[in-house]
Amino acid sequence: MSFLVIGECVADIVRGPGAADVVHPGGSPANVAYGLARLGRPATLLTQLADDPSGRLIAAHLTGAGVRLAIGGVPARTPSAVVTLDGRGQAAYAFDIAWTLTAEEPPATPEPVRHVHLGSIAAVTEPGAATVLALTGRLRPAATVSYDPNVRPALMGEHGPAVERCVALADLVKASDEDLAWLYPGEPVEAVAARWLALGPAVVLVTRGGDGALAVTREHTVAAGAPAVAVVDTVGAGDSFMSAVLDALAGRDRAALAALGADALAGLLARAGAAAAVTVSRAGARPPDRAELDAALGAATA
Repeated sequence: MSFLVIGECVADIVRGPGAADVVHPGGSPANVAYGLARLGRPATLLTQLADDPSGRLIAAHLTGAGVRLAIGGVPARTPSAVVTLDGRGQAAYAFDIAWTLTAEEPPATPEPVRHVHLGSIAAVTEPGAATVLALTGRLRPAATVSYDPNVRPALMGEHGPAVERCVALADLVKASDEDLAWLYPGEPVEAVAARWLALGPAVVLVTRGGDGALAVTREHTVAAGAPAVAVVDTVGAGDSFMSAVLDALAGRDRAALAALGADALAGLLARAGAAAAVTVSRAGARPPDRAELDAALGAATA
């Protein structure tokens, strides 16, 4: 099954207390594509990269894992984010990012695209967001769609309507409780999940950090705790969760997603939570490969 991920690459300049800056390849969609490739899934990333040191670092990182790059325009410089970590490993971000994707046709892939994932800055930032949504709409008759808003308040401004346009295109949506609190202040996550389900998705997943995650469909609401883990940093944890979800659901069509039962949703949350736990246990957005994920899941359920 072939995956197409559409969105930004970002050079994450990680700054921790008393430590020298370290540059890690990042960007939520890029991390999802990388996580899929690490799990052995054919993944193409439609993105923008400059021919500069950060761009070359990110390209080597992605292609080294097996991600196929489709470049939809060359910006003046590769987007960057200064990631400042506090003493608990929690991340705060400052961005230098533009998104001007102009690709008009789907990129060539080794096989027909059966799933499209979009998210974060690229899905709501113009002028490139219009291209993302148009391309997703063209591919949607033959492909399922997932979306992760991965909200960045410093960049996204008043983008509630844009987020909901993406939700309406998707079959599966994943968001953090922090995303939902920013988008819908004061609303319970269950109420937001119901609002999003009414727009069209079959499944809404909400991650809650150390409190685990929630899966909501029209028939079921399932909660799962988070595995106990020593946190190094939280960079890329949600993206690793997303990659593991897409891997676990690979090949399911819209009807199959809508028919997921409580046991299947619980298993999905357990697997994705194990992937996120591996990622937070080491520095940077470094999701597990399949052997690491299987081992982590086995340890969590032992």
